[in-house]
Amino acid sequence: MKKIWIIAHHELTTFFNSLIAYIMLVVFLGFTGFFTWFFVGDIFIKNQASLEVMFGWAYWTLFFFIPALTMRLIAEEKKSGTLELLLTKPVTDWQVILGKFTGTLILIGIALALTLPYYITVASLGNIDHAAVWSGYLGLLLVSAVYISIGIFTSSVSSNQIVGFLLALVFSAFFHFIFDLVSTFFKGNITEIFSFLSVSNHFDSISRGVIDTKDLIYLCSLIFLGLIASEASLSKRNVVD
Repeated sequence: MKKIWIIAHHELTTFFNSLIAYIMLVVFLGFTGFFTWFFVGDIFIKNQASLEVMFGWAYWTLFFFIPALTMRLIAEEKKSGTLELLLTKPVTDWQVILGKFTGTLILIGIALALTLPYYITVASLGNIDHAAVWSGYLGLLLVSAVYISIGIFTSSVSSNQIVGFLLALVFSAFFHFIFDLVSTFFKGNITEIFSFLSVSNHFDSISRGVIDTKDLIYLCSLIFLGLIASEASLSKRNVVD
């Protein structure tokens, strides 16, 4: 566990030293703040004490930001040759994957924590459903973890960061909206299957304050599969080398 935290700390330090974290935080807060308070559909027009608008915009903003954060995690180290050096140290592939995953998730957690003033302000304006707010934050963290695991995997299959970014966007897009879109073209069981595969439906359920076991199991399963695929990619590379 200590080695995982060391790698996670290193990733966080790298994010902030390269200004990536600052840019991401500023743009994320700017987008969510603007669309929550000033744009069409803001809370004043809805006349309701709710963070539903913010969660909706954060859901889409993170969809684009996370691939940009994860594209360099392994691809850059492969290109520079530091991955081989890292893997020669007394750490396992799993520890490397989990460390990078944890560091990126902590950065997302910091971004979400910085939106708490929105929560406090909205709560002061009227009666807010606190349970729905906290479940909404939980939903964003889980969805972010899904896309981080996908991003780490796509970063591990290529030494080109742009390729990793594009692959992460494509893979994530299926869970983000394509499965949901495809479900509208079918009826019956097929519709239910594609609808269940859509991350957005599970996120919507959680963000409304409905913590269903099937939603948690599905999202956690995707996270696990993404991490498994990432570890398998590193292991395959080690065998080839």
